[in-house]
Amino acid sequence: MTLAKYACDPGQSRGRLYAEEESTFRSCFQRDRDRIIHASAFRRLRHKTQVFIEHEGDYFRTRLTHSIEVAQVARTIAGVLGLNVELTEAVALAHDLGHPPFGHTGEDALDTLMAPYGGFDHNAQALKIVTSLERHYAEWDGLNLTWESLEGIAKHNGPVTGELPFALSEYSARHDLELGTYASGEAQVAALADDIAYNHHDLHDGLRAELFSTDELAELPLVGPCFARVDELYPGLNYYRRRHEALRRFFGILVEDVITVARARLAELEPGSVSDIRGAGRPMVQFSTEIWEQLKVIRAFLFARMYRAPAVVEMRVQVTQVIEELFPLFMREPERLPKQWRKDVQEAQGEVALARIVADYIAGMTDRFALLTHESLIGGIAADSYVLPRT
Repeated sequence: MTLAKYACDPGQSRGRLYAEEESTFRSCFQRDRDRIIHASAFRRLRHKTQVFIEHEGDYFRTRLTHSIEVAQVARTIAGVLGLNVELTEAVALAHDLGHPPFGHTGEDALDTLMAPYGGFDHNAQALKIVTSLERHYAEWDGLNLTWESLEGIAKHNGPVTGELPFALSEYSARHDLELGTYASGEAQVAALADDIAYNHHDLHDGLRAELFSTDELAELPLVGPCFARVDELYPGLNYYRRRHEALRRFFGILVEDVITVARARLAELEPGSVSDIRGAGRPMVQFSTEIWEQLKVIRAFLFARMYRAPAVVEMRVQVTQVIEELFPLFMREPERLPKQWRKDVQEAQGEVALARIVADYIAGMTDRFALLTHESLIGGIAADSYVLPRT
Protein backbone atom coordinates (compact mmCIF):
# COMPACT_ATOMS: atom_id res chain seq x y z
CA MET A 1 0.00 0.00 0.00
CA THR A 2 1.29 3.45 -0.92
CA LEU A 3 1.71 5.67 2.11
CA ALA A 4 0.52 9.26 2.20
CA LYS A 5 3.17 11.98 2.50
CA TYR A 6 2.11 12.60 6.10
CA ALA A 7 2.38 8.94 7.15
CA CYS A 8 5.21 7.52 9.24
CA ASP A 9 7.61 5.83 6.84
CA PRO A 10 9.48 2.91 8.47
CA GLY A 11 12.46 3.74 6.30
CA GLN A 12 12.63 7.17 7.93
CA SER A 13 12.10 6.02 11.53
CA ARG A 14 14.00 7.87 14.24
CA GLY A 15 15.19 4.47 15.38
CA ARG A 16 15.49 2.72 18.71
CA LEU A 17 17.17 3.72 21.95
CA TYR A 18 19.49 0.73 21.63
CA ALA A 19 20.88 0.16 18.16
CA GLU A 20 20.19 -3.27 16.72
CA GLU A 21 20.31 -5.01 13.38
CA GLU A 22 17.01 -4.62 11.59
CA SER A 23 15.03 -7.51 10.11
CA THR A 24 15.42 -8.40 6.44
CA PHE A 25 11.72 -9.27 6.02
CA ARG A 26 9.80 -7.11 8.53
CA SER A 27 9.65 -3.35 8.82
CA CYS A 28 10.65 -1.78 12.12
CA PHE A 29 6.98 -1.08 12.92
CA GLN A 30 6.00 -4.68 12.18
CA ARG A 31 8.67 -5.80 14.64
CA ASP A 32 7.29 -3.40 17.24
CA ARG A 33 3.81 -4.86 16.81
CA ASP A 34 5.12 -8.40 17.08
CA ARG A 35 7.14 -7.62 20.21
CA ILE A 36 4.06 -6.14 21.86
CA ILE A 37 1.96 -9.22 21.05
CA HIS A 38 4.62 -11.50 22.54
CA ALA A 39 5.04 -9.39 25.70
CA SER A 40 4.04 -10.83 29.07
CA ALA A 41 2.02 -7.70 29.83
CA PHE A 42 -0.04 -8.22 26.67
CA ARG A 43 -0.93 -11.79 27.67
CA ARG A 44 -2.02 -10.60 31.11
CA LEU A 45 -4.66 -8.37 29.52
CA ARG A 46 -6.70 -11.54 29.08
CA HIS A 47 -7.53 -11.46 32.78
CA LYS A 48 -7.78 -7.72 33.30
CA THR A 49 -11.08 -5.91 33.49
CA GLN A 50 -12.38 -3.81 30.64
CA VAL A 51 -15.71 -2.58 32.02
CA PHE A 52 -16.91 -5.40 34.22
CA ILE A 53 -16.58 -9.12 34.36
CA GLU A 54 -18.06 -12.03 36.26
CA HIS A 55 -16.24 -15.30 36.54
CA GLU A 56 -18.95 -17.14 34.61
CA GLY A 57 -19.41 -14.37 32.03
CA ASP A 58 -17.23 -15.59 29.18
CA TYR A 59 -18.76 -13.21 26.66
CA PHE A 60 -17.87 -9.97 28.41
CA ARG A 61 -14.93 -7.98 27.07
CA THR A 62 -11.56 -8.10 28.76
CA ARG A 63 -8.73 -5.68 28.11
CA LEU A 64 -7.26 -8.21 25.70
CA THR A 65 -10.37 -8.54 23.55
CA HIS A 66 -10.84 -4.78 23.75
CA SER A 67 -7.28 -4.18 22.54
CA ILE A 68 -7.81 -6.55 19.60
CA GLU A 69 -11.02 -4.73 18.67
CA VAL A 70 -9.27 -1.36 18.90
CA ALA A 71 -6.50 -2.63 16.62
CA GLN A 72 -9.02 -3.85 14.05
CA VAL A 73 -10.79 -0.49 13.92
CA ALA A 74 -7.50 1.38 13.85
CA ARG A 75 -6.16 -0.67 10.93
CA THR A 76 -9.29 0.08 8.92
CA ILE A 77 -9.15 3.83 9.48
CA ALA A 78 -5.39 4.05 8.97
CA GLY A 79 -5.63 2.19 5.67
CA VAL A 80 -8.30 4.54 4.34
CA LEU A 81 -6.27 7.61 5.33
CA GLY A 82 -3.02 6.33 3.81
CA LEU A 83 -1.30 6.02 7.18
CA ASN A 84 1.10 3.28 8.25
CA VAL A 85 -1.11 0.38 9.30
CA GLU A 86 1.59 -1.53 11.21
CA LEU A 87 2.52 1.43 13.41
CA THR A 88 -1.15 2.19 14.04
CA GLU A 89 -1.75 -1.39 15.08
CA ALA A 90 1.29 -1.41 17.38
CA VAL A 91 0.05 1.67 19.27
CA ALA A 92 -3.49 0.28 19.43
CA LEU A 93 -2.36 -3.05 20.85
CA ALA A 94 -0.12 -1.37 23.44
CA HIS A 95 -2.45 1.40 24.58
CA ASP A 96 -3.87 -0.49 27.60
CA LEU A 97 -0.75 -2.35 28.74
CA GLY A 98 -0.35 -0.09 31.77
CA HIS A 99 -3.79 -0.63 33.30
CA PRO A 100 -3.70 -2.14 36.81
CA PRO A 101 -6.24 -4.72 37.98
CA PHE A 102 -9.89 -3.71 38.39
CA GLY A 103 -9.95 -1.21 35.53
CA HIS A 104 -10.11 2.48 36.30
CA THR A 105 -11.20 1.68 39.85
CA GLY A 106 -7.82 0.07 40.45
CA GLU A 107 -6.06 2.98 38.78
CA ASP A 108 -7.85 5.50 41.00
CA ALA A 109 -6.88 3.56 44.11
CA LEU A 110 -3.25 3.19 43.04
CA ASP A 111 -3.01 6.85 42.05
CA THR A 112 -4.24 7.90 45.49
CA LEU A 113 -1.75 5.62 47.24
CA MET A 114 1.07 6.84 45.00
CA ALA A 115 0.23 10.53 45.44
CA PRO A 116 3.18 11.09 47.85
CA TYR A 117 5.50 9.34 45.38
CA GLY A 118 4.58 10.94 42.06
CA GLY A 119 1.14 9.43 41.38
CA PHE A 120 0.13 6.69 38.95
CA ASP A 121 -1.00 7.04 35.33
CA HIS A 122 -1.80 4.06 33.12
CA ASN A 123 -0.44 5.66 29.92
CA ALA A 124 2.86 6.41 31.64
CA GLN A 125 2.85 2.88 33.06
CA ALA A 126 2.42 1.44 29.56
CA LEU A 127 5.54 3.32 28.48
CA LYS A 128 7.41 2.01 31.53
CA ILE A 129 6.40 -1.55 30.70
CA VAL A 130 7.71 -1.42 27.12
CA THR A 131 10.89 0.47 28.05
CA SER A 132 11.82 -1.19 31.34
CA LEU A 133 9.58 -3.75 33.02
CA GLU A 134 9.52 -6.34 30.24
CA ARG A 135 12.83 -8.09 30.86
CA HIS A 136 13.38 -10.87 28.36
CA TYR A 137 16.05 -9.63 25.96
CA ALA A 138 19.76 -10.22 26.48
CA GLU A 139 20.96 -6.70 25.67
CA TRP A 140 18.32 -4.35 27.13
CA ASP A 141 15.33 -4.00 29.42
CA GLY A 142 11.99 -3.37 27.75
CA LEU A 143 11.08 -4.10 24.14
CA ASN A 144 13.37 -1.50 22.53
CA LEU A 145 10.54 -0.17 20.37
CA THR A 146 11.00 2.55 17.78
CA TRP A 147 10.70 6.21 18.71
CA GLU A 148 7.43 6.43 16.76
CA SER A 149 5.79 3.59 18.70
CA LEU A 150 6.94 5.03 22.02
CA GLU A 151 5.65 8.46 21.04
CA GLY A 152 2.27 6.96 20.17
CA ILE A 153 2.00 5.09 23.47
CA ALA A 154 2.96 8.18 25.47
CA LYS A 155 0.76 10.81 23.81
CA HIS A 156 -1.90 9.19 21.61
CA ASN A 157 -4.50 11.16 23.56
CA GLY A 158 -2.77 14.45 22.78
CA PRO A 159 0.15 16.54 24.04
CA VAL A 160 1.28 15.81 27.59
CA THR A 161 1.78 19.12 29.35
CA GLY A 162 2.09 20.40 32.90
CA GLU A 163 3.57 18.18 35.58
CA LEU A 164 4.57 14.93 33.92
CA PRO A 165 3.84 11.50 35.41
CA PHE A 166 7.16 10.28 36.79
CA ALA A 167 7.40 7.36 34.35
CA LEU A 168 7.12 9.74 31.38
CA SER A 169 9.49 12.25 32.89
CA GLU A 170 12.05 9.59 33.74
CA TYR A 171 12.12 8.11 30.26
CA SER A 172 11.96 11.41 28.38
CA ALA A 173 15.11 12.53 30.17
CA ARG A 174 16.90 9.71 28.35
CA HIS A 175 14.96 9.67 25.08
CA ASP A 176 13.04 12.82 24.17
CA LEU A 177 9.56 11.92 22.91
CA GLU A 178 8.59 15.58 22.32
CA LEU A 179 5.64 15.25 24.68
CA GLY A 180 4.41 18.80 24.11
CA THR A 181 3.33 18.20 20.50
CA TYR A 182 0.56 16.12 18.99
CA ALA A 183 1.42 12.56 18.05
CA SER A 184 1.54 11.12 14.56
CA GLY A 185 -1.65 10.50 12.61
CA GLU A 186 -1.21 6.80 13.32
CA ALA A 187 -1.31 7.35 17.09
CA GLN A 188 -4.29 9.69 16.77
CA VAL A 189 -6.17 6.98 14.87
CA ALA A 190 -5.41 4.47 17.63
CA ALA A 191 -6.86 6.88 20.21
CA LEU A 192 -10.12 7.37 18.33
CA ALA A 193 -10.37 3.65 17.61
CA ASP A 194 -10.31 3.14 21.38
CA ASP A 195 -13.27 5.50 21.79
CA ILE A 196 -15.19 3.80 19.00
CA ALA A 197 -14.57 0.31 20.36
CA TYR A 198 -15.63 0.95 23.94
CA ASN A 199 -18.65 3.11 23.04
CA HIS A 200 -19.85 0.20 20.92
CA HIS A 201 -19.05 -2.77 23.12
CA ASP A 202 -20.07 -1.20 26.41
CA LEU A 203 -23.62 -0.99 25.05
CA HIS A 204 -23.41 -4.61 23.93
CA ASP A 205 -22.04 -5.84 27.26
CA GLY A 206 -24.55 -3.79 29.24
CA LEU A 207 -27.39 -5.41 27.32
CA ARG A 208 -25.97 -8.87 27.92
CA ALA A 209 -25.68 -8.09 31.64
CA GLU A 210 -29.31 -6.89 31.60
CA LEU A 211 -28.39 -3.53 33.10
CA PHE A 212 -30.69 -1.89 30.54
CA SER A 213 -32.96 -2.95 27.69
CA THR A 214 -32.99 -2.55 23.93
CA ASP A 215 -36.11 -0.40 24.33
CA GLU A 216 -34.08 2.04 26.43
CA LEU A 217 -31.27 2.07 23.87
CA ALA A 218 -33.80 2.80 21.14
CA GLU A 219 -34.50 6.11 22.89
CA LEU A 220 -30.86 7.25 22.64
CA PRO A 221 -29.43 9.43 19.86
CA LEU A 222 -27.44 7.64 17.13
CA VAL A 223 -28.45 4.21 18.45
CA GLY A 224 -32.22 4.78 18.20
CA PRO A 225 -32.23 5.44 14.45
CA CYS A 226 -30.14 2.28 13.99
CA PHE A 227 -32.81 0.19 15.70
CA ALA A 228 -35.50 1.91 13.62
CA ARG A 229 -33.66 1.12 10.40
CA VAL A 230 -33.22 -2.53 11.38
CA ASP A 231 -36.93 -2.79 12.21
CA GLU A 232 -37.75 -1.29 8.82
CA LEU A 233 -35.53 -3.70 6.91
CA TYR A 234 -36.10 -6.82 9.03
CA PRO A 235 -39.51 -6.70 10.76
CA GLY A 236 -39.90 -9.37 13.42
CA LEU A 237 -36.19 -10.10 13.60
CA ASN A 238 -34.98 -12.25 16.51
CA TYR A 239 -34.06 -10.19 19.62
CA TYR A 240 -30.36 -11.09 19.55
CA ARG A 241 -29.96 -10.53 15.81
CA ARG A 242 -31.87 -7.24 16.07
CA ARG A 243 -29.61 -5.78 18.72
CA HIS A 244 -26.47 -6.98 16.92
CA GLU A 245 -27.61 -5.43 13.64
CA ALA A 246 -28.46 -2.13 15.33
CA LEU A 247 -25.17 -1.89 17.23
CA ARG A 248 -23.23 -2.92 14.13
CA ARG A 249 -24.75 0.05 12.30
CA PHE A 250 -23.97 2.36 15.24
CA PHE A 251 -20.37 1.14 15.08
CA GLY A 252 -20.24 1.92 11.36
CA ILE A 253 -21.56 5.45 11.89
CA LEU A 254 -18.71 6.22 14.31
CA VAL A 255 -16.03 4.84 11.97
CA GLU A 256 -17.38 6.72 8.96
CA ASP A 257 -17.64 9.96 10.94
CA VAL A 258 -13.99 9.81 12.05
CA ILE A 259 -12.84 9.09 8.50
CA THR A 260 -14.91 11.99 7.10
CA VAL A 261 -13.59 14.48 9.67
CA ALA A 262 -9.98 13.32 9.26
CA ARG A 263 -10.14 13.59 5.48
CA ALA A 264 -11.53 17.12 5.71
CA ARG A 265 -8.90 18.27 8.21
CA LEU A 266 -6.08 16.70 6.25
CA ALA A 267 -7.32 18.36 3.06
CA GLU A 268 -7.41 21.71 4.84
CA LEU A 269 -3.92 21.35 6.34
CA GLU A 270 -2.30 19.70 3.29
CA PRO A 271 0.49 18.18 5.41
CA GLY A 272 3.64 17.33 3.53
CA SER A 273 5.11 15.19 6.28
CA VAL A 274 4.34 13.68 9.66
CA SER A 275 6.04 16.72 11.22
CA ASP A 276 3.19 18.84 9.87
CA ILE A 277 0.70 16.57 11.67
CA ARG A 278 2.61 16.90 14.94
CA GLY A 279 2.85 20.66 14.62
CA ALA A 280 -0.71 21.32 13.44
CA GLY A 281 -1.84 22.64 16.83
CA ARG A 282 -4.97 20.48 16.80
CA PRO A 283 -5.77 16.82 16.22
CA MET A 284 -6.40 15.65 12.67
CA VAL A 285 -8.44 12.63 13.78
CA GLN A 286 -11.60 13.39 15.73
CA PHE A 287 -15.36 12.96 15.81
CA SER A 288 -17.50 15.66 14.26
CA THR A 289 -19.13 18.10 16.69
CA GLU A 290 -22.57 16.66 15.92
CA ILE A 291 -21.57 13.06 16.60
CA TRP A 292 -19.58 14.02 19.69
CA GLU A 293 -22.55 15.83 21.23
CA GLN A 294 -24.73 12.76 20.69
CA LEU A 295 -22.02 10.47 22.06
CA LYS A 296 -21.96 12.53 25.25
CA VAL A 297 -25.63 11.64 25.80
CA ILE A 298 -24.84 7.95 25.31
CA ARG A 299 -21.87 8.14 27.67
CA ALA A 300 -24.01 9.83 30.34
CA PHE A 301 -26.54 7.00 29.97
CA LEU A 302 -23.80 4.38 30.38
CA PHE A 303 -22.36 6.18 33.37
CA ALA A 304 -25.69 6.21 35.19
CA ARG A 305 -26.97 2.78 34.20
CA MET A 306 -23.80 0.71 33.93
CA TYR A 307 -20.67 2.24 35.44
CA ARG A 308 -22.58 3.37 38.55
CA ALA A 309 -25.12 0.58 38.84
CA PRO A 310 -25.66 -0.28 42.55
CA ALA A 311 -23.91 -3.66 42.33
CA VAL A 312 -20.99 -2.03 40.55
CA VAL A 313 -20.68 0.73 43.14
CA GLU A 314 -20.66 -1.86 45.92
CA MET A 315 -17.90 -3.85 44.26
CA ARG A 316 -15.85 -0.68 43.60
CA VAL A 317 -15.56 -0.30 47.37
CA GLN A 318 -14.45 -3.91 47.81
CA VAL A 319 -11.79 -3.97 45.10
CA THR A 320 -10.48 -0.57 46.17
CA GLN A 321 -9.94 -2.14 49.58
CA VAL A 322 -7.86 -4.89 47.97
CA ILE A 323 -5.42 -2.35 46.49
CA GLU A 324 -5.44 -0.19 49.61
CA GLU A 325 -4.44 -3.14 51.79
CA LEU A 326 -1.91 -4.80 49.47
CA PHE A 327 0.10 -1.63 48.88
CA PRO A 328 1.01 -0.84 52.52
CA LEU A 329 1.62 -4.54 53.20
CA PHE A 330 4.31 -4.71 50.50
CA MET A 331 5.73 -1.37 51.63
CA ARG A 332 6.14 -2.72 55.19
CA GLU A 333 7.27 -6.17 54.14
CA PRO A 334 8.88 -6.00 50.68
CA GLU A 335 10.32 -9.47 51.29
CA ARG A 336 6.84 -10.75 50.44
CA LEU A 337 7.38 -9.69 46.84
CA PRO A 338 8.30 -12.49 44.40
CA LYS A 339 11.97 -13.43 44.11
CA GLN A 340 12.53 -11.68 40.77
CA TRP A 341 11.45 -8.36 42.31
CA ARG A 342 13.75 -8.50 45.33
CA LYS A 343 16.87 -7.46 43.45
CA ASP A 344 15.13 -4.20 42.54
CA VAL A 345 14.13 -3.75 46.18
CA GLN A 346 17.71 -4.24 47.33
CA GLU A 347 18.88 -1.57 44.90
CA ALA A 348 16.06 0.86 45.73
CA GLN A 349 17.25 4.18 47.12
CA GLY A 350 14.67 5.31 49.65
CA GLU A 351 10.92 5.11 50.17
CA VAL A 352 9.96 6.68 46.83
CA ALA A 353 11.91 4.09 44.86
CA LEU A 354 10.37 1.27 46.92
CA ALA A 355 6.85 2.65 46.42
CA ARG A 356 7.34 2.68 42.67
CA ILE A 357 8.50 -0.93 42.70
CA VAL A 358 5.44 -1.93 44.73
CA ALA A 359 3.18 0.01 42.37
CA ASP A 360 4.76 -1.69 39.35
CA TYR A 361 4.15 -5.10 40.91
CA ILE A 362 0.53 -4.42 41.85
CA ALA A 363 -0.20 -2.76 38.50
CA GLY A 364 0.99 -5.88 36.72
CA MET A 365 -1.46 -8.14 38.56
CA THR A 366 -4.54 -9.51 36.87
CA ASP A 367 -7.88 -9.05 38.61
CA ARG A 368 -8.04 -12.64 39.83
CA PHE A 369 -4.40 -12.72 40.93
CA ALA A 370 -4.88 -9.55 42.97
CA LEU A 371 -7.90 -11.07 44.69
CA LEU A 372 -6.10 -14.36 45.35
CA THR A 373 -3.03 -12.55 46.65
CA HIS A 374 -5.16 -10.44 48.97
CA GLU A 375 -7.05 -13.48 50.21
CA SER A 376 -3.80 -15.37 50.80
CA LEU A 377 -1.89 -12.60 52.57
CA ILE A 378 -4.67 -10.67 54.29
CA GLY A 379 -7.94 -12.60 53.96
CA GLY A 380 -11.34 -11.25 53.09
CA ILE A 381 -12.68 -10.93 49.56
CA ALA A 382 -12.78 -14.22 47.70
CA ALA A 383 -11.76 -14.43 44.06
CA ASP A 384 -15.02 -15.86 42.81
CA SER A 385 -17.44 -13.29 41.39
CA TYR A 386 -17.08 -9.57 40.94
CA VAL A 387 -18.41 -6.74 38.81
CA LEU A 388 -16.21 -3.82 37.85
CA PRO A 389 -16.81 -0.43 36.23
CA ARG A 390 -15.18 1.77 33.68
CA THR A 391 -14.95 5.40 34.85
